[in-house]
Amino acid sequence: MRRLTFIAVSAALLLGLAAQPVAARQAGSTIVGTAVAVNAKTGEFSHLIEALVRTGLVDTLNGNRQFTVFAPTDAAFERLFTALGVDGVDEIPVDTLRSVLLNHVATGQRFSGSVLASSRIRMLGKGFGIPSVRNGVPYIDEARIVGADVDVSNGVIHVIDAVLLP
Repeated sequence: MRRLTFIAVSAALLLGLAAQPVAARQAGSTIVGTAVAVNAKTGEFSHLIEALVRTGLVDTLNGNRQFTVFAPTDAAFERLFTALGVDGVDEIPVDTLRSVLLNHVATGQRFSGSVLASSRIRMLGKGFGIPSVRNGVPYIDEARIVGADVDVSNGVIHVIDAVLLP
């Protein structure tokens, strides 16, 4: 049932993107549009997309402002669910979930060179992410950056292997 709901929400998001007036859209896919497209191929971001929909952050990340998003994979969310003793994002209070998601978003377009050159990055949740390189591997806090520099029309996405908690 959850999978069917997720598919319906994903389809609605894609239709919503396609239905926007051409003049209002920027060229290329947005942060959410890219996550939905990648998820359709790999299934890696279903929990992230579900969380964005549940917290009402889709429009924010589909807008014209430039953002850098550290996007946790489904495996990262599943480890969080296990630690919290829940089955999915629908069992996490919306305010808590929103706070967690905002801890993954920074203003501006920051490619990996800029991220790793920073001593800290201010997140929309008002906290800071601390970038580092350990044994040649890039991290933001304790999350390993497993995919970097996904350039989208309204920012950049870096894929991470853990959920960043505020």
